[in-house]
Amino acid sequence: MSSSAAAGRGRGGSQVRASHILIKHEGSRRKASWKDPEGRVIRSTTRESAVSQLKALREDIVAGKGKFEDLASRFSDCSSAKRGGDLGPFGRGQMQKPFEEATYALKVGEISDIVDTDSGVHIIMRTG
Repeated sequence: MSSSAAAGRGRGGSQVRASHILIKHEGSRRKASWKDPEGRVIRSTTRESAVSQLKALREDIVAGKGKFEDLASRFSDCSSAKRGGDLGPFGRGQMQKPFEEATYALKVGEISDIVDTDSGVHIIMRTG
């Protein structure tokens, strides 16, 4: 797989586009966000609590009770929240490995299960 990843790196056709919702927790590498500049909530959020929050958001999206973009703009700890979670296009080697692998494994319009990175826990929707 690494040879195909290397072969695809840098070519426009190998890019994907995704939106995500990030919930930071006590184990996140940076314990602050636009919602929580002092990190007070993040420092007291366990990974298990962050996962529970994300699972509930994912269930609402899948059930049609909420739109991904709206929930991302309200609940995501990433600054991409102001764009409805949109990260824009990216290629291999630009995101943390678990995030990249999960995004490339999705079909356009699909939403991932929980993805763990050094930033926190995410759900990802591939948009392109």
